[in-house]
This record gives sequence, structure tokens and C-alpha cells, in this order.
Amino acid sequence: MILSGKELSDNIKSQLAQEVATFPAKYGRVPHLAVVLVGDDPASATYVRNKGKACEKIGIHNTTIHLPAETSEETLLEQIRLLNEDDGVDGILVQLPLPPHIDELKALYAIAREKDVDGFHPENVAALWRRRTKPETNPQYCVPCTPRGIIRLLKAANVDIDGKRAVVVGRSNIVGLPVAKLLLNENATVTICHSHTKDLAQITREADILVVAVGKPHFITAEMVKKGAVVIDVGIDRTPEGKLCGDVDFESVKDKASVITPVPGGVGPMTICSLMENTIDCFINRQ
Repeated sequence: MILSGKELSDNIKSQLAQEVATFPAKYGRVPHLAVVLVGDDPASATYVRNKGKACEKIGIHNTTIHLPAETSEETLLEQIRLLNEDDGVDGILVQLPLPPHIDELKALYAIAREKDVDGFHPENVAALWRRRTKPETNPQYCVPCTPRGIIRLLKAANVDIDGKRAVVVGRSNIVGLPVAKLLLNENATVTICHSHTKDLAQITREADILVVAVGKPHFITAEMVKKGAVVIDVGIDRTPEGKLCGDVDFESVKDKASVITPVPGGVGPMTICSLMENTIDCFINRQ
């Protein structure tokens, strides 16, 4: 089964649009997401554009603040401060990566916790790790968008997570670590693998659910996957020929997996969809 994140995200966005349409009568306005883009990275510009399109479809007010690549760290922090203090802004997102002269953590941590739609603020990270509740039942804090979208994908495919062996390849703060915690919340037994893991293939072959987020094209091959496993490919890479691909060798793995996400059209659309849900949660929490 090829699990389409595009189809699921379109359905969820239609439901969110109906919900947001009730907000002017209920709250006097709609949610407002502010996105800060520094520089002219083409991939970042595409991501920001796609986020704007999603906001427009759902009815969320979107502002994109595009700063030049030479913007100083001090100027960026001042821009974030102004957005924090703006009562008309409900969610703030600083698009990564930032130019090398800017400390990414300093910028992300400067965003007010209650407006942190990416879930990167230390208090949101702490809330994720100290609680067993799920994002959809406890929207008082935001979890990172991609992990939230992955859990939605698994549930939409009726994948039984409870008691299953889940292996996460990659330990980033954006995907690997938070998705491991969300899988734990669903009562999976979770193993996190990384660049220093010994006998990686032996571990991945034990996975009922395999989540891969390492940023290496076609890194996971068929011999590393158990027959019938659920494979979630988070990677967005390019082959030497320039073709978009994931961290999983899709063609060799698809007939071995019971469920697999494609690239593109798998996890990516769910990431943006989860951003919209986080924005709405931040808006409602501020009312």
C-alpha cells in the first residue's frame, strides 16, 4: 500500500477550512501566521510559498517577512521580538536553514512559546518529553510538524502502533527524537539509530514500523527491511541526476513493505498540514 500524504492532507485541510470559517463569528478574526525567511535559498522559498498556499486554502491570514541574506542576527531577533509583541499574530515560524552568521537556536528560542508553531521552543520540547498525552487531545503545546504528520499518516492507514517494534533512523531535534517520543506515546517499543549505530541493517530488519530521516538518498535498501514492515520515508533528497527522491530506495522496498510513503507526496504534505493545525491550536489557546 502506497500511503499518500497529499490525499490525506487535502482532506484534513478541507475540514480545517470549515472550522476556520466559523472563527470570525466566534472570535472576531481568523488565525494569523507570520513566516520569516532570511536569504534566497530556493528550497526555503518553495517551502514558504507552499505554506502560504495552504494558509490561503484554509483561510488563515499569512504574512511572509523576507529579509536579505546579510541581515544581522540582532536585526532578526528584533523582528521576532516585534512579532512576539503583536497581539494580532498567533504563530511565528522562522524558516530554516538560516545564513551561517546567525545562531539558529538563538533565533528559534527567541520565539514566544505560545506562538511557536514549529514546537522548537525549550518549553514545548520539555512538554513533549514529560507528558504522554497526544497532540490532538492536548493542544496546549505544539509538537514539531513532521512528527505530528507521521502519526496522522500511520493512523489514517490503520497501522496498529501499540506494542509494535518501531525503529527511527536519525536523531535530529526536528524529526528523529520527537517522532520517537510520539511513537512511545502510542505504546510502541522504540529504537533510535544514528551514524554511530553498529549493525544498522540488523536493527532495521527487526522493525514493524521503520521511520527514516537521515538526508541520504536511497540509504535504506530492500535487504534492510523486514517483509510486511511499515516504512515512513521523511527524506527529501536528489539523485546524482537531480531527480527528487527519499532516504528509502522506493522501487526496491515497495514490494516488501506492507505500507510505504512515496517521495514526493508522502510525509511532506502532512508537515504543512500539521503546521496549519499548530497555528490554529496557538490561535485558540490565545483566546
